[in-house]
Amino acid sequence: MGTRKVVVVGGGISGLAAAERLARELPATEVLVLESAGQVGGKLRRVQLAGAWVDVGAEALLARRPEGIALAERVGLTEQLIYPLTTAALLRNRGANRRLPAGTLMGVPTDLAAVRAAGVLTDETIARIEAEPAGGPYPPLPGDVSVGDLVAARFGEEVVQRLVDPLLGGVYAGHAHAISVQAAVPTLASRLMSQGGSLLDAAAANVAAGGRERSSAPVFASLDGGLATLAETLAERGGFTVRTSATVRTISRLGSGFSLVLGSAADPEQLSADAVVLATPAGKTAALLAELAPNAVSELAGIETASMAIVTLAFAGLPAGALPAGSGLLIPSIEGLSCKAMTFSSQKWPGVGAESGVLLMRASLGRAGEEWVLQREDAELVALVRAELEQLTGLAAVAVDSHVQRWGGALPQYAVGHLARVARIRSAVAEVPGLAVCGASYDGVGIPACIGSAHKATDRIVTALGQPAQ
Repeated sequence: MGTRKVVVVGGGISGLAAAERLARELPATEVLVLESAGQVGGKLRRVQLAGAWVDVGAEALLARRPEGIALAERVGLTEQLIYPLTTAALLRNRGANRRLPAGTLMGVPTDLAAVRAAGVLTDETIARIEAEPAGGPYPPLPGDVSVGDLVAARFGEEVVQRLVDPLLGGVYAGHAHAISVQAAVPTLASRLMSQGGSLLDAAAANVAAGGRERSSAPVFASLDGGLATLAETLAERGGFTVRTSATVRTISRLGSGFSLVLGSAADPEQLSADAVVLATPAGKTAALLAELAPNAVSELAGIETASMAIVTLAFAGLPAGALPAGSGLLIPSIEGLSCKAMTFSSQKWPGVGAESGVLLMRASLGRAGEEWVLQREDAELVALVRAELEQLTGLAAVAVDSHVQRWGGALPQYAVGHLARVARIRSAVAEVPGLAVCGASYDGVGIPACIGSAHKATDRIVTALGQPAQ
């Protein structure tokens, strides 16, 4: 009997995490990652700007969820882990920069005193929130709803526009009235669907239950030299083989295993595998499953995506305090600007830009359904960010270097009913022994969530190949 082979299609963080775990748990099995791009990492990517390494995709991972930190430590990056110098962020509000209120859960108020002190909501809205617990009865939610619809019904639209929208926009590049509360705030949704009751009380209880013992622990982490180092190191030390510029065209059954066709129609290459993990975006996964799992195809095709761009600027010779104090600035769409967030990278992360003597910042543009914002040349996007940076912060200095990174269709949109859709996708895939899916389209868009999704997929493959996980 020959060596068993598992092929992972997709070399983003989900695919790399799946391959690393498969290599550990199936030591007698060959694990091969096929990545269509010329490099691994997916949305983890770094470039050199003015002599400094900067992330131009994901730049932080949630440290309070264990998968990301554990993976970094497992591949020898413990000493490179860094934590924010400050987590104090600003919020644009009616033309002024204010402190982002601490007392919210994804923008849903949890501490009314903190929200009142921030001064971002009118007295009328504060009074409505304060009265909400006594305004019931509030029966259990009959099913999934959007975060925006739920918050607007209980607290008013101002809370959606001024607090929920900028936070959800930063995570999903989506709109609060389109994003599922079950997917975005699952523990809050679970309580309201099972018990009903006040939204304010439920949100406060959710924070209290999950945060007391972790109040002093860092919320976010990154890596010295850029978070993309995680993907690069996984490819080097993960115990699996990587092939880049390897586009998989079709996958079909071959006996009890699979046949994968790579390359062009004029020069195809065929590979066989005992098991396959698809760590590709939903649209690509749908195309590859047309023959294997047709019942999953329409569900995958129904997952919409948002495009975005990251514009990074480097400045030299600026005095201390050139940018407002804090880690960055969130910008609600109601403010009428193109940028939805700015990160003051050199103020947020230790050492960023220090060696080359530059101040680095980055801006995020693009929300679901607003691709027109991105339909500009790179130079136009840079000029747009420069103009809005000056408007928002007063910084009028000329950048010494810039970089534009476009992420077309990068962020899946978790619409109302998303979790039920994912369950149907996994049910259809489960009908094919030796096949699994993972990635940002299913269980969360953050890095730890993607790694957790990869672990679900590897559990299925280990079981299918008949060897228990170690």
